[in-house]
Order: sequence, then structure tokens, then C-alpha cells
Amino acid sequence: MPPVQLSRVSWRLFLLRRSPVFVSCSWLQTRCLRARTWGGLYQHALGDELLDFGSEGEVVEKTQACPSFRRFIGSPALARTVTDCLEAGGLLSSGVPVFECNPGPGVLTRTLLDAGAQVVALESDKVFLPDLKALRNNLNGQLEVFHCDFFRLDPLHHRSVKPPFMTSEKLFEKLGISRVPWTADVPVKVVGIVSHKNERHMLWKLVYLLLDQSSIFRYGRIELNMFISEKGYKKLIAKPGDMRSYTALSVLAQIAFDIQLLHMEPWSSFLTSKCGRLSVLKSVLVPDDHLCLVRITPRRNLFTGCLSPSNSDTFVLMVKTYLTKRKAKLLNKLNSWSPGNGQNLLEQLKLPDDILTGNLCPEDYKRLFQAMDHNLEFNQSWIIEALQNQETKKL
Repeated sequence: MPPVQLSRVSWRLFLLRRSPVFVSCSWLQTRCLRARTWGGLYQHALGDELLDFGSEGEVVEKTQACPSFRRFIGSPALARTVTDCLEAGGLLSSGVPVFECNPGPGVLTRTLLDAGAQVVALESDKVFLPDLKALRNNLNGQLEVFHCDFFRLDPLHHRSVKPPFMTSEKLFEKLGISRVPWTADVPVKVVGIVSHKNERHMLWKLVYLLLDQSSIFRYGRIELNMFISEKGYKKLIAKPGDMRSYTALSVLAQIAFDIQLLHMEPWSSFLTSKCGRLSVLKSVLVPDDHLCLVRITPRRNLFTGCLSPSNSDTFVLMVKTYLTKRKAKLLNKLNSWSPGNGQNLLEQLKLPDDILTGNLCPEDYKRLFQAMDHNLEFNQSWIIEALQNQETKKL
């Protein structure tokens, strides 16, 4: 018979665990905790009751009622793992609210609440709202629930926005969250699962919004703790020279964010809303057997030097243009922007003449942009205006 797996207990017991008395009496933990993987109330020696997860069948039944295809955290063990990762990053000590994106049946929601977190549940499907609101009504302000799709905040045409669409301004106003300086501590933490279908689009959207300091990033350095595909994670952290995975998204993400892998979980650990069966994606060229919990934190020193929200669109266009062909010589790209000036710029940055665009590291791209910004020939280049006009037409 396998050993009993102890559940995650309340914040009160978490503090007790750290006391010398508790450490010296480890037998107390075994005798006083009664844990079950599914169902029932988790109880501990202090007499507190943790929130009811419901049975495994009840959780699965709830996920099957979802009208759209989604993945869910349905296992209390996985929910505790995620909570542990967030606690290691200062979830409780910081005291900031946690936005949970599409909590679904609320297994992770309950675990976060049991850990003492202040949770804001942003649920896009109406089917899950009654249970979440019932849970909210039994708590003393520790949980807020909104019919809102976090991944579609701030739609382009928001004059008559209706749920689940919402503006970040309205959401933050309802929660009483004010803007803080960019160099201040993280004001909000976000946790959720990014839809694989829209993963690349969502990552690009976050990069654009951050560099523009718009949407949620108007309120400060919002920390994102997201499950993304293993393939997507490897593309984010790809290194120069990896001509298959190193892209403009890799460069911009590494410049804009501090990216940290917290946990890897097999696809099969997640419940899905499609016929009760688990959906596992196949990838031939790049391993993609897991969903990766990744902490993505905007860099405190991002807007130093020449880079600012006002010129970030030009920087994004430069990186995207240069990395369209990663085996092209950087010198040729520079000369196409300002004929005859590429050699001087490479010498200024102490870069070799034959360096390829796919071999230039993210920080060097930032240095290159700064040098170009201070160079009159490049700053007045016709191609800058042409690219900006092209981007405006796309919008």
C-alpha cells in the first residue's frame, strides 16, 4: 500500500511548520493530518477545515459541462504543486492579489485560498460561475469572482463591452488596484493555462502590451505564472545560434521578461472538456510532452537607456525584420536600412563583420537599437518610416 500523501494545509499550519517545536515533533504531522487525494474536507490538528474539492467524479462532470475546449487543473495534488511554486515566489509574504484565469471547477482556487492567498477568479464560461460565487459568499472577502476572459482583456472596440469581455481599467477599478511606478514591486500575480491554440498569439500580445506599457501593464510589473507548452517555453528561452527556435519572439521576450521555469507536468495530468478524454499534442522536431509552469516577470530595468514605450514599436519592427532570415548577415541588413553605414555601426559595437542575425544575443539587439537611435543616418532612414506605415496599415 503506498504511503499516504499529506495535503497542503492552511496558512496557519504553514507558519506552525516553521517553528522549532513542530520540526522536532515530526510525528505530530503524521498523526494529526488526515489527507485524501479526492473528496471530503481536509482536516488538521488545529481544528480548521480546508475547502471541499468534491469527488473526482464531480470535478470531471463539471469540466464536461464546459461548452468550449479547455484544459483544467482537476487534481488536488497538482493544485498543491502549483501553489507551492507560487509560495516559493513570495505569494503570501507579498500580500498581492492573485488573478486566476479560467479557474473552471475551482480546484486550484480552493488550494490558493487555503494557503491564504487573496484570489480574484476571472472565469469566461458561465457554467462555472454559480459554484465560484457560492464559494465566494462563504468567505469573508478573500475571493472575488468576475465573468471575464483575462486573455481577451481590452478588446479593440470596447465602447459596448459585455462579459466575458472587459477592460483592464474597469477590472482594476472594481478591485481598487491603483497604478504603481514601474520600478516598484509586483502589484498583481496572474496564474492560468494558456490555450495551446492561441499560445503564440497570446505570447506576442503580452510582449506588445508590455513594451507599450498598455492594458494590465499600465498598472505596473504584473507577474504572470502561466502553463504553456514545452515547445512554446523552449522557443521563449532559445539561444542565439539555434536557427530553428531562436526567433524575434525569443529576443523580445528575453529582453522584456525574466523567464523562470517553475514546474513541468505531463499533458495527461490535466482534465479536458472534450469527451472526457485527455488531449496530448504530438511534436516531431521539438519535444512537447509537458505543460510548463513558467513565471514571466517584467524586468525592472527594461525602460532604461534609449528604450521607452514611445519608441518600442520601432524596436519590435527592427527585431522582426532582422530575424526574418536568421542566416542573413547583419551587415547586409544594416546597409539596407542606411547604405554604407553598417560597417561603422558594427565597429562601434565591436561585432564581427560576418555575424549573422541569428547569432546576435538579445542584449546586443538592444545595444544595436540604442546605437541606431543615436545615429542620425539610421534615425532618418526611409525604411523606418516605411515599416511604421506598414504596421499602421495592419492595425
